[in-house]
Amino acid sequence: MNKRGWAVLTACFLTVLISYSIRYGYGVLLPEMLPSLDITKTEAGIIYASFFIAYTVFSPLLGLMGDRYNIRWLLTIFTGILGVGTFLMAYASSVTEASFYFILVGIGSAACWAPVMALAQRWTSDKHRGKTLSFVDIGSALGIVFTTTAMPAIVSVQSWRTAWMGLGGLGIAVAVLNFIMVRSRPNEKTPKPPANKDGQNKAEPVSVIYRKLLHDRRFWLIGLAYLLTGFAVMVPFTFLTTYANQELGFSYGGATRVMMVIGISAVAGKIALGYLSDRIRRINIMVLCALLIAGGCAGMAYSHGMTVIIFTAIFGFGYGAVWSMYAASASDYFSKNSAGSIIGLWTLYLGIGLTISPMIAGWTADITGTLMWSFLLAAAGGIISILFLLPVRRPPRDS
Repeated sequence: MNKRGWAVLTACFLTVLISYSIRYGYGVLLPEMLPSLDITKTEAGIIYASFFIAYTVFSPLLGLMGDRYNIRWLLTIFTGILGVGTFLMAYASSVTEASFYFILVGIGSAACWAPVMALAQRWTSDKHRGKTLSFVDIGSALGIVFTTTAMPAIVSVQSWRTAWMGLGGLGIAVAVLNFIMVRSRPNEKTPKPPANKDGQNKAEPVSVIYRKLLHDRRFWLIGLAYLLTGFAVMVPFTFLTTYANQELGFSYGGATRVMMVIGISAVAGKIALGYLSDRIRRINIMVLCALLIAGGCAGMAYSHGMTVIIFTAIFGFGYGAVWSMYAASASDYFSKNSAGSIIGLWTLYLGIGLTISPMIAGWTADITGTLMWSFLLAAAGGIISILFLLPVRRPPRDS
């Protein structure tokens, strides 16, 4: 790979890192935000859900735009929106204000997954797709490590509002780097659609792409599994720090370090399972990830004291590889040229799971007085996702 290719992949990595640092920073800062804003766990879930509603609505559009337009400008503009919305979170004084600012964050974040993963696939060979996407996706795990390390330190000397300001500034800095480093395609300054049978460049109509996908049983099965995986994953990312702090007796600093375990084990999962996925069928790794996520969530529900660390590590190992496996399967089973559109459309499913998860988990905790049942619901989501993945048995076609 040439220097430009490495620059593009580095930009992809940094974009994912800052996007997930901000996304999961909410759960890290939540124990400090709850008393400051005087909100319930249900209201905290509503704020988080506002992010995912915007993320869900805009992801298909931005995935499609990433396949057809200059992705350099796309990532620059929307990563900038991500940073500005995050910075404004520091000024939230109510559920309504925080939800509005997090909607801006969700709009910006929508460009930081489907277009980024599609871009990374253009700059790597099919043989190394799993490893390359896992490398880019390591940014999401290191984002967790970063937020669980830096945010508590900032809160201890300043406040949760200062932490949001810092994350917002970093988001704007990554937007500038995207403008400098990103190029849409190898050896091209602008995207070029695939050639038709006459050798002329002509993009396949969106209606044709979507019609093919919606008539493909595998697309629906993987999409529904994606939805349930999103539901399962977001319960720990929203409430694990609060659970460890309020129910397991950890200090705030100790509770954030529990979240750090997810980031560390996720890096190991991305490397190990990403490498393995290039050698065995990717669908098998997706099933394994679901098992690890479900097992980790179930273990969290029944944890006492330090045993939560073990189950958090199990969860993190499975979570680590799961997003890149779904992204890679878009090219495995469908079209590499339309990978951004496919991942973006799948994000409609994912977004439903991500949106309802914090609200249902928060409401369940408020009603029962404990987050244990919320983690059990997450485990059930992981197990049911496997039922949708198992029928996807036909070997993927060559890309």
